[in-house]
Amino acid sequence: MSSRAVCVGINEYPKSSMALRGCVNDAHGWAELLTGHYDFARDDVLVVTDADATKRSVLAAVDKLLAGARKGDVLVFTNSSHGTYRVDDSGDDDVYDEALCPYDCDDDVILDDELRQRLGDVPVGVRVTVVLDSCHSGSGTRDAGDLDHPDRRPRFCDPRLLGRRALDAPRERSRPRRATGTSGAPMREVLLAGCRADQYSFDDRFGDRFQGAMSHHAQALIAAAGYRISYERLHRQLGDALRAGQFEQDPQLEGSAAGRRRQLFT
Repeated sequence: MSSRAVCVGINEYPKSSMALRGCVNDAHGWAELLTGHYDFARDDVLVVTDADATKRSVLAAVDKLLAGARKGDVLVFTNSSHGTYRVDDSGDDDVYDEALCPYDCDDDVILDDELRQRLGDVPVGVRVTVVLDSCHSGSGTRDAGDLDHPDRRPRFCDPRLLGRRALDAPRERSRPRRATGTSGAPMREVLLAGCRADQYSFDDRFGDRFQGAMSHHAQALIAAAGYRISYERLHRQLGDALRAGQFEQDPQLEGSAAGRRRQLFT
C-alpha cells in the first residue's frame, strides 16, 4: 500500500488579466498537510505550479499518480486554478462541459470528462480524493471586484477571454454533475469541490496570506479537528465557515456513502 498525491496551483497565466494570488499557496498548503499529518512521504507528493502546470504536464502527473494503483492505496489530486466551461454543440441544445484552466488554457482546457475517464479506470479498493478549488460555471460576465472585499476575486475565466464561444445563460444550460463514470459505474473517488455548478469559488486574503476560500477554511478545519475528520463532517463545517465569511459558494461533496463517511485521506 502507498500514499501519493499531486497538488496543482496556478497564479500566473500568460494573460496578466487572469492572474490570481492564492492558488500556489493552496497547493503547498495541501502538500504540507499531507506530508506533515498523514502518511505521505515528501517524495510521493508532487507540487506543480504556474508555467509548469500545462495541460499536458497536469494530465501526465495524474496518469502517473493513478498508474499501477492497487487496493489499499491512498491517492490525492488537488487543483487550485481558474475554472471555465466549454460549449458542447454536439446536441440540439447548447450545453457546456465544466473545465479547469491549466497554464496554457489559451490552447486547451482540461475537461471534466477527461478527469472522469481516468478516474473511472481506477481499480476497486483504491481510495482516491479529488479537491477542486476553482469555479465550475460562468455567468457570461466577469466580476470586476467587490468594494467590501477588495482582495476577493472569482476563480472564473470567461470563455471569451480564451477566444471561445460563451453562452448568454450558462447556469440554465449546465449539465448536472454525474454520479457515475463514463461507463455508468459508480464514482470511485471522493470529490470535494469549492462550489456548486452555478457558483464561483473565490480567491481572497486571509491575514497576510492569499488562498482560495475553500482551501483556506478546509485546511484550518482539518487542523482544528486534530487531523481526524470525516469527509461528511468537513463538508458540513466548511459550508458553515464559508457562509460566515460571506462567501457565496456552497462546497460540494460527492462519492459513495461509504467514501463520504471515511476519515480524510485514509
